[in-house]
Amino acid sequence: MKFYSTKDRSYKVSFKDAIFNSLPPDNGLYYPETIPHLDSNFFEGLSSKSKEEIGFEVAWNFIENEIPERDLRRIVEETISFDFPLVQVVDHIYSLELFHGPTWAFKDLGARFLSRCMRHFIQQEDRKVNILVATSGDTGGAVAAGFHGIEGVDVTILYPKNKVSDLQQKQLTTWGANINALEVDGTFDDCQRLVKAAFLDQELNSKLSLSSANSINIARLIPQMFYYFFAFQQLGNWEEVVVSVPSGNYGNLSAGLFAKKMGLPIKRFIAASNSNDIVPSYLISGQYEPKPSIETYANAMDVGAPSNFVRMLEFFDGEVENMRALISGFSLSDPKILDTMNECHQSTRYLLDPHGAIGYQALKAELNKNETGIFLETAHPVKFMDVVKKVVKHPPGFESKIAEMDVRESTYTPISKSFDNFKSYLLNR
Repeated sequence: MKFYSTKDRSYKVSFKDAIFNSLPPDNGLYYPETIPHLDSNFFEGLSSKSKEEIGFEVAWNFIENEIPERDLRRIVEETISFDFPLVQVVDHIYSLELFHGPTWAFKDLGARFLSRCMRHFIQQEDRKVNILVATSGDTGGAVAAGFHGIEGVDVTILYPKNKVSDLQQKQLTTWGANINALEVDGTFDDCQRLVKAAFLDQELNSKLSLSSANSINIARLIPQMFYYFFAFQQLGNWEEVVVSVPSGNYGNLSAGLFAKKMGLPIKRFIAASNSNDIVPSYLISGQYEPKPSIETYANAMDVGAPSNFVRMLEFFDGEVENMRALISGFSLSDPKILDTMNECHQSTRYLLDPHGAIGYQALKAELNKNETGIFLETAHPVKFMDVVKKVVKHPPGFESKIAEMDVRESTYTPISKSFDNFKSYLLNR
């Protein structure tokens, strides 16, 4: 399969070129030439398939023979070597827990898949790759864990100063070896702007082989389709299913749209946002208006210019009415996030993280009587202790996770949000 630029459908590259180059030269995003539809036999046998079989079948339809079948099966097995349980919280509402990987966040899946695909190609040829990653919290830790020790790959992670949790910062800054952390004096949007500017800088690209592990990279989205299939496999009843997706850069929601196009019978989606409600506002007004991000309790979603929105537009042929037919918007303020976490814990003993709380409350507010709701619980609550302790002062079972990170020493480099400063760092490191 080929992947084209969302700005020029005539510009097409292979999967390998798409993952290593991350962005097309015209600053669009890579998009699959077709989204394959799986046959009825796949869905009829879904309940009896293993996670590995499901993941391979989904990935193979996009990658085909660029990675041999045996190697792709091994990559998928390594990628999904942890659980994705579907947990009932209340009647007709389920939590799809995506935090059972090594850094306790859904982004472990995409980072592990991407790193192993890159390792496969790097082993075929003598090359060195420099990965640039902007993170609002969870992506950086997942990428660091996924790429640590991968030969031929250096990783530079940019995160906003004082805008990630203490545990998230530990997961970003304690790896060493081929993992480098930059603390940017700015917001996540500044970090993302620096990474995008680097990909468009001719001097940097002439001297360094640059790639990204953010959700702008198509190899992050492909495996994120897997867990939509895992959810339906566990659910059993596939009628009238609504999926609520806590959304920042909208990679997860884009992957869900791809999964639906492949044949998964998702009735509709809810784009569940914090106060950075760019897409919910677009769904109301029809006007896309990026703006500076604001800091919230759900910090991994503090994004004012979501990168994957262009992929959503591509999916719906640029028509807001088409998008509205399948996606509704929902946003929740910080006080309401705390109210939701408290109400859920008091009534069910289920402890939500701030992001999952938004997804859960969206279903509570918008689910119809005959519908079943699934929300993505995208990170373990332990990663947001400052928020969780406003609800539960002594959350059980968290001490061991915190102690595990406390013993690790942080190493990072402070930089300004100036591109010249960042460029100089890359050239002189």
